[in-house]
Amino acid sequence: MTSTRAWVRLPSGKRLDLLHPTPFDWDDEDLALGLARTYRWGGHSAWPLPLSVAQHSLSVMLLSRTLLGAENTPQRELRELLHDADEGLLGFDCISVIKPFLGEGFRTLTEQLQNAIFVRYGLQKWTAREKALHKRADRICAATEAVHVVGWSIEEARRTLKIPHEPLWNDPLVAQYGGTPWEPWPPTVAAERFLAELRRLTAKA
Repeated sequence: MTSTRAWVRLPSGKRLDLLHPTPFDWDDEDLALGLARTYRWGGHSAWPLPLSVAQHSLSVMLLSRTLLGAENTPQRELRELLHDADEGLLGFDCISVIKPFLGEGFRTLTEQLQNAIFVRYGLQKWTAREKALHKRADRICAATEAVHVVGWSIEEARRTLKIPHEPLWNDPLVAQYGGTPWEPWPPTVAAERFLAELRRLTAKA
């Protein structure tokens, strides 16, 4: 097993060892592009393009900003932006229905990637309150994506997907970036916008 290759070559030329990642194994551009090319909902979409994890991450960050209110800080925003960053390094967003079948090895792999990300960007661990607010923002975004991006009905999202939250009706990304509400961005656009936010927040956090 020790001779099995477990590293991937990133666009920057760096090598990321997925089993033993370090905080120095990728560039910010690698992460942004990886998230922009990794798709939510198994890549299924009612639009011409699927929804990237990069675009989802920006939505969660903006919604969390509202939920945190006066408690919001650049460090907390950065943590929200990077909450799914391991998926961009792995190139895989596991849909919830198959997670139970992937086992302990996959959980350990993603935890190691998350730990390397927290170290690289100086992120603090979630408090119980912060984690609860994050989960709420993430699930509201999931309900919203299910209805406006994938094509589930509100009742289906509630009954079949087990998401109790109501979907948003105003796209928070439109106020900042313009465009058509709920429309998935091309990967180049998603990567550029994610990277800009990452750089803005790392400069302040």
